[in-house]
Amino acid sequence: MKYYSLNKISPDVDFREATILGQAPDKGLYFPERIPVLPASFIGQLSSMSAADIGFEIMKPYVEGVMPDDILYGIIEDTLNFDIPLVKVMEDIYSLELFHGPTLAFKDVGARFMSRCLGYFSREEKKTRITVLVATSGDTGGAVADGFYGVDGVDVVILYPSGKVSPVQEKQLTTYGGNIHTLEVKGDFDGCQRIVKQAFTDPELRAKLFLTSANSINVARWLPQQMYYFLALKQWVFEEPPVYSVPSGNFGNICAGILAWKSGLPADHFIAACNANDVVPGFLTSGNYQPKTAIATISNAMDVGDPSNFGRVMQIFGQSFPLVSESLSSYSISDEQTKETISRVFQEHDYLLDPHGAVGFISLEKYLAENPGKKGIALETAHPVKFPESVEKATGISIKYPFQVEKVMSREKRSTVVSSDYQAIKDFLLKL
Repeated sequence: MKYYSLNKISPDVDFREATILGQAPDKGLYFPERIPVLPASFIGQLSSMSAADIGFEIMKPYVEGVMPDDILYGIIEDTLNFDIPLVKVMEDIYSLELFHGPTLAFKDVGARFMSRCLGYFSREEKKTRITVLVATSGDTGGAVADGFYGVDGVDVVILYPSGKVSPVQEKQLTTYGGNIHTLEVKGDFDGCQRIVKQAFTDPELRAKLFLTSANSINVARWLPQQMYYFLALKQWVFEEPPVYSVPSGNFGNICAGILAWKSGLPADHFIAACNANDVVPGFLTSGNYQPKTAIATISNAMDVGDPSNFGRVMQIFGQSFPLVSESLSSYSISDEQTKETISRVFQEHDYLLDPHGAVGFISLEKYLAENPGKKGIALETAHPVKFPESVEKATGISIKYPFQVEKVMSREKRSTVVSSDYQAIKDFLLKL
């Protein structure tokens, strides 16, 4: 399998090189030369297959030519070593709980897969250390820190916006040490992301560091997220395919779901559930894509004003606005609506949502009200404990820390406060 840059200037590469580079030299995102189509028999066999078997069949075409089957299978087995249950909330709405991994967020899947791939490639390389540079609006950094901690041959530098992540998220970002280096940036997530993109195109940095990214712009973070859509379908009890409602910030998660659909996943429709950052809802209404400055919300991991992966979504649909608008809907949900949904769903259905899951849930409710008779799955992308202030205020209950959180909350914070000036971050990287 080869990967090309969406800017179509850089040469094509294989999965290994796309993973190590992160972003193409021409600043484009890598995209597979073809979308593999799973055999029709695969869907019928899901109920009898293990999670690792399912993941292996999905990912095998994407790593073709760069990794032995036994290595890939072991990576997937290690990646999917926690439950991903589909839970009934209402007659027509189910929740796919993606928060049972080590950092209580859906990004554990992509981060664990990528870290293990990069560890394998680093051992094969045997030349130099790899530096992973990543910007996070909340959950990515924690998942990356956990996934890469102690991986030989890899340094990780995480940028996060100061004061714009939850207390639990910040602990998960800043308490590892070792090969994990955390920079607390005075600015917003979009600023952090711009710095990362600038670093990848800086010739001096590229000459001195073996630099890659662990954001969802990296194919090894983005592509494995397809796996849990098929794991959801394995647990789906209805004949008609579900509508998928996906909390969307940088759009890597929903893009993976749409890619899975193009590969053979039965799906009725996709919903990009957005908070006040309404670039994509506005685009699907007007046909005009207009990036904006990110707005801070209580669903902070979705505070993105220019989602990188939406270019990949458009590529899947051949850059056709009519095709994308036919298969994808999008809603913009306010903080007040989010809080009301957390409170209402807890009171009426005894189910606890986090702010991101609540945005996905109410978006699905809206779509089903407009399309009677359909049923759907809302992705619950983070554990409510990561957002105690919002969730406890909405429900009136105190959330008990799961064991994954208890062990990090007592650790000492280790971060370096820096300005949002690119040179300051560049200087830090060069000192590595």
